[in-house]
Amino acid sequence: MPAAKLAELHDVSSSYLAKQLQSLARAGLIHSVQGKSGGYVLTRAPESITLLDVVRAVDGPGPTFVCTEIRQRGPLSTPAAACTSPCPIARAMWAAEDAWRQALAGVTIADLARDVDVDSGPEALVSVSAWLGGDKDG
Repeated sequence: MPAAKLAELHDVSSSYLAKQLQSLARAGLIHSVQGKSGGYVLTRAPESITLLDVVRAVDGPGPTFVCTEIRQRGPLSTPAAACTSPCPIARAMWAAEDAWRQALAGVTIADLARDVDVDSGPEALVSVSAWLGGDKDG
C-alpha cells in the first residue's frame, strides 16, 4: 500500500508514518516495493506477525517501565543497602508490562483483519484496499 494514502487514511502526517514504516522495515516486518503501484508489503504471512512484533519494532525491545529507584532520593531517602528487593510500584509495573506483552503476543495481524470483518462487515477491508489502490469507487 502507498505510504501517502495510508497516512491520509489514518489522518496522520506523512513524516510520522514514514518514521514508523522505517522502523517496521528495519525489523523485517515490511519492505518497500518500487514502481507506480509500489508501497509497502508484509514480509511474512499476517498470521505470523503479532502485535508484540509491531510494538518491538516501533518502540524497541526494551521495557516500557524503567525503575529509577525513587526510594533512594529526597529528604527521606532509603539507603541503597536497605533496598534489597524491588519496590511495590516496580513490581506492579513489571507485572502489568508482562501481562500487556503476553496479550500483544497472542494477537496477530490476521486476527485484527478478522476482527475488522466481524465488527465492520466483510466489505470494510475490501473498501479500504480499493481506496488505497486508487479505486475511488471503493
